[in-house]
Amino acid sequence: MLIKTLVENTSISESFASEHGLSLYVETKAEKLLFDVGASDLFRRNAKKLDVDIADVDALVISHGHFDHGGGLATFLKKNKTAKVYLHPLAFEQYYASRPNDRLDYIGLDTELRDHEQVVYTSERFSITDNIYVFSNVPQREALPKSNRGLFIEEKGQKIADRFAHEQSLVVKEDGRFLLITGCAHNGILNILWHFQSLEGRMPDFVVGGFHLSSRSGGQESPEEIDKIATTLIGTGAKFYTCHCTGLDVYKRMKSAMGSQIEYLSAGSEVTL
Repeated sequence: MLIKTLVENTSISESFASEHGLSLYVETKAEKLLFDVGASDLFRRNAKKLDVDIADVDALVISHGHFDHGGGLATFLKKNKTAKVYLHPLAFEQYYASRPNDRLDYIGLDTELRDHEQVVYTSERFSITDNIYVFSNVPQREALPKSNRGLFIEEKGQKIADRFAHEQSLVVKEDGRFLLITGCAHNGILNILWHFQSLEGRMPDFVVGGFHLSSRSGGQESPEEIDKIATTLIGTGAKFYTCHCTGLDVYKRMKSAMGSQIEYLSAGSEVTL
């Protein structure tokens, strides 16, 4: 499998622009996938530099209903007229984030795209192909990340703490190995890993994505919690490629504990699994 990072908060060089967001291109022997499309049309511009033709993508998975993961959806639909776009049924609800001076900003998706003919709504375990599926409805064995604080959903005219039921993760199986991709892991990276284990009877071989251990809205996890998570990740035996909402300072702390078992993905990076 080949993974190219189209959008991330950082970039490998000045040749690639960056933004607060995430978009990953995943190529298997049989499929060309996109996982998220960042906050703008940047994914398309960086894709060109990485020799990725958006029109050739077979399927797009949007991890959850925040604009930094689905803000480029309109651009994708203009460039690709055939790929299905897989979203959780709650992805187009109204989502907000707290900002300085007690301001709440809308951070949801463009609701005008809700009924687009290419959009497909998923279920708690939804197959895209025989070897590719998404899952949601993750049991909460561990508390959700503290950095979720400051993120809200509007229900019945009131803004309440988001429960992140709209988040889904992607699983790709090839040659007997499993790749698990998380968008932000708002449901907790450990909870997601344990739920994957309950579905497959084993841990994944590779895990890619953000762990939401820091946030512009809700601060950062404690050093003790970060160390606990790193120790648990080591025990899975998986190789981790993290990015976006994990946070660079958090990554450095995890890297010191996990060594070569964890790496960081920036816009423009390419990884072959």
